[in-house]
Amino acid sequence: MNAYIFPGQGAQFSGMGLDLYENSSLAQELFEKANEILGFSITDIMFEGSAEDLKETKVTQPAIFLHSVILAKTLGENFKPDMVAGHSLGEFSALVAAGALTFEDGLKLVSQRAQAMQKACELQPSTMAAVLGLDDDVVEKICAMTEGVVVAANYNCPGQLVISGEIEAINKACEALKEEGARRALVLPVGGAFHSPLMEPAREELAAAIENTEFSKPSCPIYQNVTASAITDETEIKANLISQLTAPVRWTQSVQQMITDGASHFTEVGPGKVLQGLVKKIHREVETTSATLDTEA
Repeated sequence: MNAYIFPGQGAQFSGMGLDLYENSSLAQELFEKANEILGFSITDIMFEGSAEDLKETKVTQPAIFLHSVILAKTLGENFKPDMVAGHSLGEFSALVAAGALTFEDGLKLVSQRAQAMQKACELQPSTMAAVLGLDDDVVEKICAMTEGVVVAANYNCPGQLVISGEIEAINKACEALKEEGARRALVLPVGGAFHSPLMEPAREELAAAIENTEFSKPSCPIYQNVTASAITDETEIKANLISQLTAPVRWTQSVQQMITDGASHFTEVGPGKVLQGLVKKIHREVETTSATLDTEA
């Protein structure tokens, strides 16, 4: 069975999407529509902007979403998922690709999500850290023992977990994790504590937008970050999408469940190959590829 997976923040690069724009009239049309919806020329930043320009949250999230969704749409008949999943922001791309959300509504929600997260980051100094070489339960235990807000945020693959929270609490937890034998506990260059209780103001803001958006039944199950299980019910999809901002990304568990349910081939749709690397660390035997535009088509 074919699983299609969609990357999240961090996969952006300068020049992203330009090949799609130049080689597909459908892509060109969708990129132009995106500029109208966003009210600024995101294509200028994606195609010609610096890495620094692309780092701004209000740009990064829509840029990755657009690259992934437009690439999926240009695949046409070749896009035949038996199941989909997205890492954090990538969940929105997966929902649009699977027909649960329209392109326009998906982009509007992603833009609102980015701005709400940015505001939440400004309310409270916070950050995230990557922890390598410890079992998940050890990391969870140390987070629970550390004073202040610090939680497990991204279960990326066995032995790689990202924690999220207040700066002081993250620093304390990193020290304790190193003492416990972590190979690395490295504070990341991010401006906020994504997938932690500190995102509650953003969750509330996004909840209203999601509730007011029409969702359809997806063409195949989506394995959502919050539950790591196959979902097709629109009401459940909405509820999980709202919870996602303050809940952990259960990527390891999602991929494991997809494999249990029959996935043997994973295709990454969007910039970079980060998710393929994580899938291989979760299960060495499955096949992974990147989706590519067929310029002959």
